[in-house]
Amino acid sequence: MSNRDISECVRASLEEYFKDLDGEPPHAVYDMVLQCVEKPMLQYVLNRAGGNQSKAAEILGLNRNTLRKKLQQYKIQ
Repeated sequence: MSNRDISECVRASLEEYFKDLDGEPPHAVYDMVLQCVEKPMLQYVLNRAGGNQSKAAEILGLNRNTLRKKLQQYKIQ
């Protein structure tokens, strides 16, 4: 899967979301999309790193403390 494939998935999901609103005003779309993408990404990479937070942070290109904050935010062990 390429970056373009991921972008197309997000775009298609947003199209569906706005269609499903059926005239209702959208709210906090930015946070919604980030949470939908960020949590499973963190879970996947942490699992891929065998639970090693330092390795996961390196894979993600994040500082380890930043990763820890995000793991707490999403209640990921």
